Formats: sequence, structure tokens, C-alpha cells
Amino acid sequence: MASIKPSLAKGTRDFSPLEMDKRNFIFNTLKSIFRKFGYAEIQTPSFENLSTLTGKYGDEGDKLIFKILNSGDYLSKAPADLLESKSSNPLISHISEKALRYDLTVPFARYVVMHQNDIALPFKRFQIQPVWRADRPQRGRYREFYQCDVDVVGSSSLLNEAEFILIYNEALLKLGLKDFNIKLNNRKILSGIAEVVGKPELIVDMTVAIDKLDKIGLDGVNKELLERGFTEADLATLKPIIELQGSNLDKIASMKTVLSDSTVGMQGIAEIEEVFAYVEKFGRADLLEKVVEVDITLARGLNYYTGCIFEVKTNEVQMGSIGGGGRYDDLTGMFGLKDLTGVGVSFGADRIYDVLEELNLFPQGGSERTKLLIVNFDSAIEDFTLPLMYRLREAGVAVELYPSAVKLKKQMSYADSKAIPYVLLVGDEEVSSGQLSLKNMETGEQEKLNMDELIEKLK
Repeated sequence: MASIKPSLAKGTRDFSPLEMDKRNFIFNTLKSIFRKFGYAEIQTPSFENLSTLTGKYGDEGDKLIFKILNSGDYLSKAPADLLESKSSNPLISHISEKALRYDLTVPFARYVVMHQNDIALPFKRFQIQPVWRADRPQRGRYREFYQCDVDVVGSSSLLNEAEFILIYNEALLKLGLKDFNIKLNNRKILSGIAEVVGKPELIVDMTVAIDKLDKIGLDGVNKELLERGFTEADLATLKPIIELQGSNLDKIASMKTVLSDSTVGMQGIAEIEEVFAYVEKFGRADLLEKVVEVDITLARGLNYYTGCIFEVKTNEVQMGSIGGGGRYDDLTGMFGLKDLTGVGVSFGADRIYDVLEELNLFPQGGSERTKLLIVNFDSAIEDFTLPLMYRLREAGVAVELYPSAVKLKKQMSYADSKAIPYVLLVGDEEVSSGQLSLKNMETGEQEKLNMDELIEKLK
């Protein structure tokens, strides 16, 4: 039997111990901030019923859901006419009942509905798990990637939106980023624009097209709008709105004029102003001038958003959005629980990883890696080093003993390959004197320490 050359599925990656250390730095940083703002962690299954996911992300999103074929002979129960037509879309519901989750928000909505009698409202949760999208892999875009979501349901207060601005700002600064923008818009403003243009029924088509402005430019957006039912006159009306410039206050003032006849549009503007007022009450008016940017073209092409929407981009590296989210007033209604508003944002952990890697912002020497290697000279010395190793571990020090008494050079190379910062050399002299030889692998310096001094230094 011929051997098979191992390979990875496109859009997926392996992670080495060093990479996992860096990823855990991101996850642990975010978790600490989420908890500080009162959010608790949950997890949901990696796959859901296909019916749970479809219809929640728009036509564009539904195409990117990874479907799971039914077990067994999945074609045996499929209608013959659909098999003969060779058209996959109408066949899917007959051969696939499950799908890998596309994001964490819809599974969260499902969770809330199923556990509504067990949770206290408002319910604040965070979730850090992988999601899957059948997208074209490219830099910063993977088919399997982690999302770090933080959501609250059961509260209509715009205080939540203001706190998400604070969460984004604190988290990104703590991760080491210095220059980023938190973009803010409101789907009600987009609905108002569709009303002003005279195409309220095409709000979804408009937002899907406008959301691609950064990728395909204004000409590309205009072309797509024409294909979706808009006219040249409509484009002329949209152009100055899409190209709106100035400070946040300038943009808000301009939009008040443009949307003066749209009740829903004016409501969206009022919500942004209320979010800004909360941020100012926190004493962070500086964020509204330097970090937060009102962006009328921001659409977040997911149909379930109904209010404020967010997107975060770094200016230090050429990269797409590293976070985003918004309010979804009627998401749980799709699962039978009406009138439960929610709002949440997500951090794109994989893109954040790439940004931190490119900027060399990860801390040197991960806290979760082995801190000390005890050199193994012979089995007799083990009677001394094993109790020592136990004491070090009890004190919280990550330590290991090289498992066999091989040449010292090989053991030192092992320490280097794992980036272990310290090596302990214990021979007959050290056992008799109680003074242990600790070598700093970075500087090459050695010092003599007794057992208590060693534990205290490495703690």
C-alpha cells in the first residue's frame, strides 16, 4: 500500500507549543478583561443543526456554512429527481442535517432560548471557541479560526455599547497595540439612507454592497448596486453619503440633515449620540476624538444586526478588521423567544495573532512553558532531584527532569530547543553541599543557591 503524503486541509493550521503559548497570551488577556466587566464563560458544540444556522447570515453567509453529510448512505433517501438534476442546493436538506458553526452569536442565541429558565437577565457571557467558514483562504482569512465573543442579552441600555468601546480599547492596548480605530455605525441609519434613496425594500442589498467598499472601491460598490436594482439616480444620492468626511460631530450633523425626514434614520443617530454620552460620563471623551470613528459605510453584512454596529481595525499593519459586532434585537425571536434584545462584539484572535507577530509584540518567554530543566547525570542523583522537582512544582514552577542520563551537550540542546530559560546542574558536590548550580541559558551565568533560594528565585 502506497504511503500518503501528509497535508493540511486548506485554510487550517497546526500550532506548535510556542505558537500556543502566544495564542494563550491573547485568550488569557481577553478573558481577564471580559471577567472584569462582569462576563462569564460558556461553550457550545462545534456543530449545530443546519436549520439553526441557515437564514441568519444572509445569502452570502449561508453559502459559506460548512455542511456535514448525514451518516450512513446519505444518498439513499434523497429524491431521485434532485439527484438527476445535479443541483446541489435543493439537495442539501435531504443529505445534510448538521453544520459546523459559522459564528458564536447564533449558537449563543440558541443557548439563551434553550436555557431561558436557568439564566438571570441581563445575561452576560463570553465565549472563545473555533468557528468554520467555507471562504477562500488568504492572509488573515482562514477556514477554521477562533472567535472571542462577548455578549449581553436582556438589556436595551446603550450603556452596553459604550462599555464595548471601553473593552475594545483596554484589550487592544493590553495586547500591545497602539494605533487602532473602533468604527461605529447604526443599522437604523442605513435603513434611513435606503428610505431617502427610495429603496427601503432593498436595505439588505444596499448594506451587502456598501460593506464591500474597502475591498472593491466605490466603482465596485456602484456596479454591484446597479446589479441589485438601484439606478444611476440612486447612486448620485448615495455618493455624498458614502464619501462623508470630517470629525464624528461633523458626520453626525451632516447625517441629521440628510435623514431629517426619516424617523428610523434619526433614531439611529440618537442612539450613537447616547453611546457617546455614556463614554463621556466614563471620563473617556478622549476616545471619541482619537479612537472611535463614525463610519456611515460600515454595514457588517449580517442581517441580524438592528442597531449600533462596530468594527475594529489596526493602523499599524495592513490587515482587515480584527473585531466587530453589534446589536441584534430580534435574533432569539427566530428560535421562538420574542422581544429579547442583545448586543455583542467579537475579537478575531487569528488576525490579532498575525498582527502581534508582525509587530513583535508577544512577551518574551511564555509563562506557561517549562522554566527549569534539571540535568540528569545518573540514576543515583535522582533520589535528590525528584523530591526537589516535586517541591518546585508545588511552588508553581514549571520544571522537568531530562528523562535519561545522556551527554550534557544533548540535554543543553534540548533546553535550547524548548527555550527553557534555566538549567539546574546537580552532581555529587551539589548534593553534599546543598548548593545547587543554576545556569541562565540566555546569559550563560551560573550561580549557587540552596533549595529555598532556588524556589524563591524561580517563583
